Amino acid sequence: MTFRQKHLLGIEPLHPEEIRTILDLADTYVDLNRSPTKHSDALAGMTQINMFFENSTRTQASFELAGKRLGADVMNMAMQASSIKKGETLIDTALTLNAMHPDLLVVRHPHSGAVDLLSQKVNCAVLNAGDGRHEHPTQALLDALTIRRAKGRLHRLNIAICGDIAHSRVARSNILLLHKMENRIRLVGPPTLMPSGISHFGVEVYDDMREGLKDVDVVMMLRLQKERMDGGFIPSEREYYHRYGLDAEKLAYAKDDAIVMHPGPMNRGVEIDGEIADDINRSVIQEQVEMGVAVRMAAMDLLARNLRDAGDKGVWV
Repeated sequence: MTFRQKHLLGIEPLHPEEIRTILDLADTYVDLNRSPTKHSDALAGMTQINMFFENSTRTQASFELAGKRLGADVMNMAMQASSIKKGETLIDTALTLNAMHPDLLVVRHPHSGAVDLLSQKVNCAVLNAGDGRHEHPTQALLDALTIRRAKGRLHRLNIAICGDIAHSRVARSNILLLHKMENRIRLVGPPTLMPSGISHFGVEVYDDMREGLKDVDVVMMLRLQKERMDGGFIPSEREYYHRYGLDAEKLAYAKDDAIVMHPGPMNRGVEIDGEIADDINRSVIQEQVEMGVAVRMAAMDLLARNLRDAGDKGVWV
């Protein structure tokens, strides 16, 4: 299996073969998670610390469950009540954690680049669970696995990513991954929610939902990230739903077998109609949650293998 990474900080450093390796291993973990036992010893004797500087129910729960199913000792640090609040720097926190000799560090942080900085200060594998507007690699990987299982392939598909592109690390990671796997990507949303320099992303851009969804294989909706907005990006939620919310009329422009995705949490009636979100024939939103545990198991398993190999060779720094 080809996977040479020391950390999983983003999609950008990954080669297509490494992406396939993660997804192939994750497929085996889907089967394990559906079995009566649900346990492996891939991380037996290893320690996993989850550090979430931003609240995230599903991502933190997914990483915690993934670690426990692999046999790791899992610790969740309550960062809201940590020494960071008392003035301790991120680097001091990293040095303190390093002294505890963890093997895997899972970090979510509101500032882009913070997870990369931590990875330079610790002697363990670091997984980025989302940093600012930068990246959210395991979300893109679980989305990729969901698409591959639903469509039977992960190349030469027409994929529309719709909504709040500007504030979304999920969109950035998905654009990077889907490009690497040779897909055609459309970004659909109001101009106020498109990032600057969008012309350099190698994507097609639409501000008309119906035109953007025409004949696509995958419709990936994004959460409207109001907590990251500091101005009038949209007139109102009602107007936003009218123009950019996914409903049956807009979805009809996509292919008949197009799947509907959303990274969650959803704002029903704002980004997506509740009936579409719950439509078992079109929506794969619950499958995304299931694939998230499997992908995080695969990523931690592969990083642990590299960690052990490096330790055996005496080269891990």
